[in-house]
Amino acid sequence: MKNQVVERFSDFYEKWIWRLEEIFQHLLEVSKQINTPLKTEQELQALVSRVTTHLKEYYTVKWASAHDDVLVFFSPTWLSPLENAYLWMTGWKPSMVFKVLESTRNNVLEMTEEQQRKTKELRVRIRMEEEKVEREMERQQVAMADRKMVELVKLCSRARNGGEVDVEVAMKGVLGGLERVMKASDCVRLKALKGVLDLLSPMQSVHFLAANIAMQLRLRQWGKKRDVSSPNDIN
Repeated sequence: MKNQVVERFSDFYEKWIWRLEEIFQHLLEVSKQINTPLKTEQELQALVSRVTTHLKEYYTVKWASAHDDVLVFFSPTWLSPLENAYLWMTGWKPSMVFKVLESTRNNVLEMTEEQQRKTKELRVRIRMEEEKVEREMERQQVAMADRKMVELVKLCSRARNGGEVDVEVAMKGVLGGLERVMKASDCVRLKALKGVLDLLSPMQSVHFLAANIAMQLRLRQWGKKRDVSSPNDIN
């Protein structure tokens, strides 16, 4: 029997990615207008807001789905093995935005000294947030491997003396902990993204978002190509 959470979210994700590709093409067109921008600051800001709204929709649906089954988000079947290899706590690592920003800055963005200073400060804060999430994940992993948990599972298999109830309560605690880790990591992702956008002008934000989304879409394309070619590799 197929997992209904996986089915629902996979369907949502395919449609979400399709819309993200459309948004990316629009960003790409606007980002080419470096010397002769055809859009006003207000129009550029509206475009940036449209992108961030779309990104936030992903997390809204993800959190609602994870409440029903958080485990599927730690090994998502709607992503290719290549995409899964780059996951950090069910998503992209927040500090990646600074690598994207650096690469964009080298190509098209000219950041002021003040912007560079604030970027360094933000990078430090985000790294501290990442470490906090990693420590919490380690704590959850220890809890799952705890001897008491093993004993509870044994009680469940024996199905006696109400052991099943104890295991159910314990597992709810573990799954709840994983859900908190997932949400905490997503919050750091959103915080990193918002932090960078707050430092940039509307046009700079367009360039940054185009580069950030391009990285995600390329990784997905490469992953799909690898999946298609893998059967031939075996032969």
